Amino acid sequence: MPRDLAPAQFEQTLKKGQIAPFYLFHGLNEFLVEKALEGLKEKLVPESARAFNLEIFYGGESEPSDIVSRARSIPFLSTRRLVIVRRAEAFGSEALDRFNPYLENPAESTCLVFVCSKADFKKGLFKSIRSAGRAVQFEDLREQQVAPWIKRTAAELGLRMDSQTCLYLQQVTGNDTRDLYGELEKIRMRYGENAVTLEEVSDTVAHTRSFTIFELMSLISKRECGPSIAALSRFLEEEDKKSGPLRFLGMLNRQMRLLFRTKEIVGKGGGKREVEEVLGRARLSADEFLSAAKRWSLEELRKGLAVLYEADGQLKRGSSTRTVLDNLLLRLCSRSGLG
Repeated sequence: MPRDLAPAQFEQTLKKGQIAPFYLFHGLNEFLVEKALEGLKEKLVPESARAFNLEIFYGGESEPSDIVSRARSIPFLSTRRLVIVRRAEAFGSEALDRFNPYLENPAESTCLVFVCSKADFKKGLFKSIRSAGRAVQFEDLREQQVAPWIKRTAAELGLRMDSQTCLYLQQVTGNDTRDLYGELEKIRMRYGENAVTLEEVSDTVAHTRSFTIFELMSLISKRECGPSIAALSRFLEEEDKKSGPLRFLGMLNRQMRLLFRTKEIVGKGGGKREVEEVLGRARLSADEFLSAAKRWSLEELRKGLAVLYEADGQLKRGSSTRTVLDNLLLRLCSRSGLG
């Protein structure tokens, strides 16, 4: 059975004009799904003709027979039609099976796209589309995939960014594709379709966010208690109330572990080169990690990680977010807090 297409693979086929008569878009990354749908709209249906040739339906609310009828309609003022079925997982197995005859003989002038957050491939329709090699999976990017995605997306927007600049943007913005795309659009608006330097990207991020998580991690690493708590307040004000605290804990866990590895390397007589190898994509911060590691003992870093896990558990049990996070920073930044 063919493997699901990755978003980048789908984008390549779209650029070549190799558009299949039907697709299944599935996965939790809504931004990448919407970006792919926008690409289909731009490629298939001129904006002036979308009122006649673009239709959107919702699973559980529309009849399969109505959707099939619209998919077989002849385009008007355009050569192609695009029919999107959102929340396709809301259809029961019997309703989904009613689309199978259409898949066997689809309309050449229509692209029919089923969209769902989670596809049950035991169901015939989804299994058939996957077997045809037309399922596209839109999952959140793994950390090592983010910088290449930034570079590729920047190029689509007319921006030329080297690898170090892409890594920096990832470090200060995070791995969320929607946030990253927003930052890239701001950079394009400020500098136009040109090559942009790390300094220009840094300056743009500083203008659009009062405080980045990268700067917050730096303050905590230096054990600057008051500034860390103030920076946390500013950071959380700009973040989603639900995902912001989780992102903060995730980044802090990573920061503490990298500090621990740095401290171990120094203790064994290693230097900057060895630290850069351990830091990987954060290697641009090697000097900062070496400096910050001097402020911690290995035992304090061990206890710090334990305190971090404790805070994570408190949040999951419903404790007050600000109380938990403020207490966490007080304990990490104070030597007595990790005694």
